[in-house]
Amino acid sequence: MATSPRVLWEPSAERIAGSRLTHFTQWLAAHREQPFRDYQELWQWSVDDLEGFWSSIWDYFGVRCAQPFSEILSTHALPGAQWFSGSRLNFAEQLFRFNTDAASAGKPAIVAESETRERVTLSWGELRSQVTAVANALRALGVGPGDRVVSYLPNTPEAAVAFFACASIGAIWSSCSPDMGSTSVLDRFRQIDPKVLLAVDGYRYGGKDFPRLDVVDAMRGELATLEHTVLLPYLDPQAALPGALRWNDLLSHPSAAGDMRFEPLPFDHPLWILYSSGTTGMPKPIVHGHGGTLLETLKSHALALDLGEDDRFLWFSTTGWVMWNSQVTGLLVGATICIYDGNPGYPDLGRLWRFAAEQRITFMGAGAAFFANCMKAGIAPAAMADLSALRAVGSTGSPLAEEAYEWIYREVKQDILLASISGGTDIAAAFVGACPNLPVYAGEMQCRSLGVAVRAYDDHGNELIDEVGELVVTEPMPSMPLYFWNDPDNRRYHDSYFAHYTGVWRHGDWIRITPRGGAVIYGRSDATINRHGVRMGTAEIYRVVEDFDEVLDSLVVDLEYLGRESWMPLFVVLREGVALDESLERRIGERIRTQLSARHVPNAVIAVPEVPRTLTGKKMELPVKKLLLGMAVEKVANPDAMANPQSLQWFVAFARSREAA
Repeated sequence: MATSPRVLWEPSAERIAGSRLTHFTQWLAAHREQPFRDYQELWQWSVDDLEGFWSSIWDYFGVRCAQPFSEILSTHALPGAQWFSGSRLNFAEQLFRFNTDAASAGKPAIVAESETRERVTLSWGELRSQVTAVANALRALGVGPGDRVVSYLPNTPEAAVAFFACASIGAIWSSCSPDMGSTSVLDRFRQIDPKVLLAVDGYRYGGKDFPRLDVVDAMRGELATLEHTVLLPYLDPQAALPGALRWNDLLSHPSAAGDMRFEPLPFDHPLWILYSSGTTGMPKPIVHGHGGTLLETLKSHALALDLGEDDRFLWFSTTGWVMWNSQVTGLLVGATICIYDGNPGYPDLGRLWRFAAEQRITFMGAGAAFFANCMKAGIAPAAMADLSALRAVGSTGSPLAEEAYEWIYREVKQDILLASISGGTDIAAAFVGACPNLPVYAGEMQCRSLGVAVRAYDDHGNELIDEVGELVVTEPMPSMPLYFWNDPDNRRYHDSYFAHYTGVWRHGDWIRITPRGGAVIYGRSDATINRHGVRMGTAEIYRVVEDFDEVLDSLVVDLEYLGRESWMPLFVVLREGVALDESLERRIGERIRTQLSARHVPNAVIAVPEVPRTLTGKKMELPVKKLLLGMAVEKVANPDAMANPQSLQWFVAFARSREAA
């Protein structure tokens, strides 16, 4: 289908020899008599022999358990597979295998920067002490296994401490970022009946303070099952709420000085509840388990991202995105996590790069939009910061353009692993992504993840190679959702993933698997452009359009009308001072015609002030499409789940003008 893209990086023999993946393959050969010549052979075995692969992950990482498993996998049928039946373990217990002696306990576990307060560093010893204190205090408040504890905290050490404390008890964690509106938060938290709310009095973003005490107080009244509120004073050290405890009350609680205890739990005991983006309808409360999340995290962080005890790991995220979960669980492989709360573009786009230099960060990740913004702004990170310690850069959230790949190798570092990954909140893992032992090709994710039977399917369920198809998973994964909360017959769960292909997980992305085993993601399949029977992912169009210096952002939708020809507008956000004239419109159309296809030249190019995006930065293609097809705005989008809800007003007015025309 496509010519091979340019190789941008190849790992040295020394780097391959020293990777955790190489050590794992050597271990397999020695302990399981499973020799593999290359990654593709290893991947094939990992999906052909699920029981053998996942039990090897258990043994290789020395998973601690109070009771061993009696069966690895109950069935290969989807949905309904049960993993490691009979075992009892605790996600948080695995965390404290590291730095147990007095000397190493002083090593930093968490380094936190923010716009709001001075740098905070927690050693491994301090982390253990605080997790113990908060867990014991929560127990004294009546929190036990299965109780829901919800968080309205920013990306701070306290949020990480509280999460691991809940996990050690067996309480179920659920988090929203304080930049989310109260309606959006309540739509999530009311579904799961929380017992405890952890909240902040406010936060600072882009140099501006955003008080949240009134919002928190109002939310308390809407959560009928809530028994306790714990306030973290963040903006104002004196902040308080009537009847609420303060964070320091947990740390100094009379029960806080007790020993650390880890509740032994079944493998599939709920660990956390995550949510779909919630741009339409009620968000789906997705439940993941202790055991599945533990195995997936150990595998992905150590083997795919090549993280270990000598690493400093940053993945910029808010607490409302699954990448926060990925960031804090970097502690499971002994890495120091470096977290940042605030605007990554304030006071300029060099902020995170300077943080990486100051902290000698070895792995820095962010959403693809961050790297695209840096590229568009013309910054050169290597010229503004000492990035000599940096070994890897991670990207996710949306497809990373080929030009951004090249920018990273040109302006960040030549000898670096670009770990571009694609997964989702649904599995809290990556379907396709990184491998430290493979080369990086421009615009292409390196491989399918170990143990994940990813395929590309056509509409009839036939596998495709080097052609664009639906991203599906044909075999169970330990980190697939246990269920959706309050979905007793599993109907909502089934309809979300298994209604399209019987017994096969359909994720809703377009993917192309290359002959060498790499992958390219083309955007959401439900927003795909289908012109005269030729389908194309929107990401392909964005790569071409946003390559224009004049264009900062874009959004395209295909409006299919019953009985009428489809109409495909392309909306563009232009640089300040640039006008959308006939020349620019003609050049955009010609570039699409020559680089993609004549069928995908838009019917109109229209300048807009902003592209609507979710809180996690995804372009809201489907809601805009529904809006322009005549649906009411309140039925297509939840403003509280948007990063820029005001952006919808332009599209509302545009839809009305088209109706009147």
